[in-house]
Amino acid sequence: MKYLVRDKVLAIGDDYWIEDEDGRQAFLVDGKALRLRDTLELKDPDGRILITLREKFFSLRDAMTLERDDQRLAVIRRKRLSLLRHHHRVTLVEGTELDVSGRIAEREFKIEYAGELLALVSRQWYRIRETYAVDVIREDADAALLIAVAVCVIRMTEREGEDAREVAGEDARSTLGDVARAVVG
Repeated sequence: MKYLVRDKVLAIGDDYWIEDEDGRQAFLVDGKALRLRDTLELKDPDGRILITLREKFFSLRDAMTLERDDQRLAVIRRKRLSLLRHHHRVTLVEGTELDVSGRIAEREFKIEYAGELLALVSRQWYRIRETYAVDVIREDADAALLIAVAVCVIRMTEREGEDAREVAGEDARSTLGDVARAVVG
């Protein structure tokens, strides 16, 4: 089943609906503003919280946790030693690992378990700007979990890009200041 996500650059406090392929509201992503850490809730159409997505505090590497019924469900981390630039590992609480790889910033990636494709995330099916689909391949797969994983890795990748741009901007300002002092001094 395909789920349509209208991406609002996932800003904190933004709420948006994820629709199924028939245009029905399937999930609500509820951004919780004014929290110390990045928190989102994935809710069903009746408002019940299915999965809570949280930025992991005090982590050496960027990580987000997924919780169901106030219990940790999974931890998502970017793989540091990977030939692929965008590769994340999802470790479920029972030890199962999912691999997420592809062009995450472009919304073109896959979620796999032991080499088996569970979900495909792509913009190729939609021409609407800032819209992508999460195609859950296996009917017995947990669609809410796979959508939560997709939202998390996109959010982590965007934050990583923002951090890199900030560092590059600071480096550029520092270099310009050094040049200005050398010219004036």
